[in-house]
Parts: sequence; structure tokens; C-alpha cells
Amino acid sequence: MAQSDTIVAVSTPPGVGGIAVVRLSGSDALGLALAHLSVGRLEPRRATYCRFDDLDDAVAVYMPTGYTGEPTVELSCHGSLYVQQAVLQALVDSGARLAGPGEFTMRAFRNGRLNLSQAEAVADLIDAVTPQQHRLAVSQLRGGYAQKLKELRQQLLDLTALLELELDFSQEDVEFADRSQLKALLATLHEQLAALIASFRMGNALKRGIPVAIVGKPNAGKSSLLNALVGDDRAIVSDIPGTTRDTVEETLTIGGITFRFIDTAGLRRSTDAVETMGVERSMKAIGEADMVLYVHDLAQPFVRADITALPLDGKHLLLVGNKCDLPQVQLPEGFLAVSAKEGRGVEAIKEAMLAAVEPQSMQQVLLSNPRHYDALRLVQQALGHVQQALGDGVPADLIAVDLRDALYHLGTITGEVASNDILDNIFSRFCIGK
Repeated sequence: MAQSDTIVAVSTPPGVGGIAVVRLSGSDALGLALAHLSVGRLEPRRATYCRFDDLDDAVAVYMPTGYTGEPTVELSCHGSLYVQQAVLQALVDSGARLAGPGEFTMRAFRNGRLNLSQAEAVADLIDAVTPQQHRLAVSQLRGGYAQKLKELRQQLLDLTALLELELDFSQEDVEFADRSQLKALLATLHEQLAALIASFRMGNALKRGIPVAIVGKPNAGKSSLLNALVGDDRAIVSDIPGTTRDTVEETLTIGGITFRFIDTAGLRRSTDAVETMGVERSMKAIGEADMVLYVHDLAQPFVRADITALPLDGKHLLLVGNKCDLPQVQLPEGFLAVSAKEGRGVEAIKEAMLAAVEPQSMQQVLLSNPRHYDALRLVQQALGHVQQALGDGVPADLIAVDLRDALYHLGTITGEVASNDILDNIFSRFCIGK
């Protein structure tokens, strides 16, 4: 994509609407727009009512440095498909180029208006459908996450600068970097990285919906509970054990957080090949879930070993005792009472689900981008090599290689070029030029 030309696109969603916004960005944006408008000039950052050729009335706004960091003109016209296409064609015929996917945000990044992680947050903000998804995207766009990365990067630069300085004076056998200080800095970095990486599970779940596996023995009422939670007959309900043989999924937003429910086949041994496959899929769903609702039929004996045998490490577990409407049933300790049939206790389950994840969801900085997660894991791996090298007494030049590698992977998140920044950091902190 050329950076010097002027691009144009419709910025509002495709289709017919009350208005459509046509955005021009580039050095010739103002001139191209004025060639078609009934006014001779546009005051910066002021809306001007005018006419675009003989096509339509419009409201034009000119920004000398708009969203992209370049001269930008936005034209609000009627949302007719014909008008939109005609305005675009007229501007293209005058010398503009149709913008590629995401090219306005790409220019904002290239012009320093956004770093790369913030540019990616723009797409997340557009896709947000819940308050928590919106909060996560806005936090990243406004720099909360970027600030955390900046702090990590600065600490890496401090480490690298000390070692690079040693290399410049290697012939004089001078050791500027105190090894105990380096180890302390590395320990702090590892702790911060580990916390950020660990937050990915919650951040990604908030972005895509927290997966919740509804599990239990056959006929415990799992499908009935799913239907009661989502308020719809989403799953087949039957008195015949083993009715559910495949996973059934449905989503529900509770308190601004989206939960993805997965109704699973009843957990039992079976000689039926199809039901056995369903049980295997149930175990897989448990492994992939962040939360497990274990449903117990209160009319049946409770065996705690049925729960301890499940792969629940690191997962939120809610225990649900179903069929509390039956006479003379006893609720095991730690269970929530519910009657999926009558809808009793369902709100309490929703409140417990929200309470289980809400504190984590309100963390100031959450990692939600899989690309960033992979990059930070590589940073962590490189720093692990540095820690090992320091313990083994490896020379500074070899340690610096791993530190530069860590900086490179961190730079892939923000879009910064690490090598020049390392040099700048060294010269700004030490009098190397003497």
C-alpha cells in the first residue's frame, strides 16, 4: 500500500441507512473533496453543509491531521447505495484510490498515532458486543496495556544497555553489569511477564465468551438446566438416560460478560459406541472449559469421587443440586439448590457464575490477543535462557543475544524497532562518546 497517495472508502457499515460517511485521507484529501463540493473552502474541524456535485446534499468535516495523522475529509451523505457508490466513483475519477482493508488504521500506526497493539484494539472495539468486551478493547486502545508493555520493554532495555556497554569496553576487562543486580531485575521481569501471560485465559475468554461445561451423570437434568439458563428449549429433554450424545452450545450474557454453555453427554460407562463417543467429547469439553457446572440429581446418592475424577485443574467449579422440588431430598454441602423443571434457583446460579469470574474480569490489564500471547511466551523463553546463562557464568556477548531476542519479540507486539532503540538508550544513559 502506497503511503503518499490519497485513499477513500465508505466508513459506515455496508448497506442502506440514514446516512453514510465517506472518508478521504492523504495529502490531496482537501483538494479532491473541494473539487466536488459547492463551497470554496472548509474550516478545519467544523461541519460545513454543502452539495456534492449534483448527487446529494452533504455535511463535510475537514481535519488537517485526522485519525490517520494525515489531512482527512469526512463526507456525510444520505445512505443510498447509489449515492455511496457515485460519490466513491467521483472521488476515484479525480485521483483518489479505494482503500484496502484496515488501511486507515494502518496509516494511523505508520504515522505514530497508534502503536501496533492499539491498532489491533480498534478491531476489537468494533467487534465488541458486551460491556466487558468494550472495556477490554477501550483499555487497550487508550494505552493501559501499552503502558504495561512499555514498562516491560524499558526494563529489558536497562538490562541490555548494561551488557552492551560491557561489550564496548570488553578489551579493558570492565564489568559494568553487576550480576546480582541483573538476576534481581530478571526475577522482577519474570514475575510481571508470568502475571500478564496468566491473564490471557481470562482476557481471551472475555473476548470470545467464557466456555462453561455443564456436566454430570445421565438424567441429572443438564439439558433442562441449559434450557432454564438461556430461557429457551435449546436442548432435547427426555427421561431416557443418554439422550444427549453430542455437545450442544448456547450463549448468554450475564452482567455484561458472555458465557458459552456447552451441554454434554452424561458421564458413565456405556457399551453403546455412539454414547461412548459423546462421553469422550464431554471430557474434551471439560478440558477446554474455564468453568464447570456439575449437576447432581438430588434423588440419587451423591458420590464425591465422581467429581474428583474430573480434570478440573485451574477451572471454576460450581456444584448444582437439581430436582430440589422433589420431597425429602438432601442438598450436599457446597451445592446450589435448583429445580430446572420449575426454574427455581436459576438466578442464584447466574449470580454465582458472575461472582466467580467478575474479580478477574476487572483486572486493570488483561492480555486478550493470541498473537501477543505467543510473542510474550517467546519473551519469557528468551529470558529463561538469560537466567540460565547468568547462573552458568556465560559471557556478556552471548547473554546479550538472548536479551535482544526478547526485545525483538516484545517489539513485534508494539511495532517498535528494537535495535536502534537499544543504541539510543545506551547513549542517553551513559557517556560513551568520551
